[in-house]
Amino acid sequence: MKFTVDDAIPYLRGVLEPYGTVEYLPGKAITRQDLMQTDAMIIRTRTKCNEALLAGTPVKFIVSATIGMDHMDLAALQRMGIGYANAPGCNAMSVAQYVTSILVRESRRTQTVLEGKTLGIIGVGHVGRKVECVARALGMRVLRNDLPRAKAEGEQHFVSLETIQREADYITLHVPLQDDPEYGTYHLADESFFNGLKKQPFFLNASRGEVTDSNALKAALITRKISGAALDVWEDEPEIDRTLLNMVRYATPHIAGYSADGKANGTAMSVRAVAEFFGLDGLKDFEVKDMPSPRTTELFLHSGDVVSEAVFASYDVLTDDRILRDSPETFEKQRSQYPLRREFSAYRVMNCQQIEESNLEVLQLLGFQTQ
Repeated sequence: MKFTVDDAIPYLRGVLEPYGTVEYLPGKAITRQDLMQTDAMIIRTRTKCNEALLAGTPVKFIVSATIGMDHMDLAALQRMGIGYANAPGCNAMSVAQYVTSILVRESRRTQTVLEGKTLGIIGVGHVGRKVECVARALGMRVLRNDLPRAKAEGEQHFVSLETIQREADYITLHVPLQDDPEYGTYHLADESFFNGLKKQPFFLNASRGEVTDSNALKAALITRKISGAALDVWEDEPEIDRTLLNMVRYATPHIAGYSADGKANGTAMSVRAVAEFFGLDGLKDFEVKDMPSPRTTELFLHSGDVVSEAVFASYDVLTDDRILRDSPETFEKQRSQYPLRREFSAYRVMNCQQIEESNLEVLQLLGFQTQ
């Protein structure tokens, strides 16, 4: 059998070769002609899987090594009898680390504490739940909005969008992009959304660019409906709005979920999905082993704010922000050549005996190893 694979998916080379022919191609450049002998595809969001790409090909199964599936025309795949899967939750902790870095960085910039502040999370799936965990670790009050979950589980654990608009100091979006008459999220954050805000919250979007109306966001920044914004995802990316880029406080090139840990999870889940579909017993329990390590994983924390110090040692959003602002035209290159980033759990705090117990507990709740 033949596999066609996005060449930017890490930790995959050599895994499928014992089971067939593997062709590695740039995800955005995969064409229908490339698939004329392909049985299975492993892709990312840059490959638009629709009838135009797949009609008349022998493709039987497609798996996206990502959380999102909005790049896959599921109705068309069903019509053509093509199986599909994704990697739900694979990079949830990576996005939570990204959000934590922004929260801590903004807290330091404004010289305010996060403890006691209110975070409104819109979309409480795999990612939103991880964001909730880190927010609670930081002592924040959390408001959860998720219409599908509220309908399925009961509204007592969730709040309305109006409650978040009224009470949140920070708002973060973690919804899928979907066109649905009941749960549609296209331009969820529109002019009406921003005009309904009461506390000038800080606004974050690390879900999909089209969930936010860019013009409405620019207006909200100009009129101070919000105190600032952080965007990892953009309408029309990689051709991002340069005016909006200059207006937001933190700007990154769709890399919130790009930790090595998240990528490894996505690769492993994709391989297991292919193995299950085709009955490849040798790969049904596949895991990525021997993960690369950053230059140092041992943290000696000495500042008064050890939590911030630890968070920035693992990931500081300002690094990616500077690179994007310096070279927005290389948006795609920054994604494809993203440097190694490991999550909190890859780091060990070495001088725990010198750290206040309350701060040590926060570090443990965030996922740092402690001795």
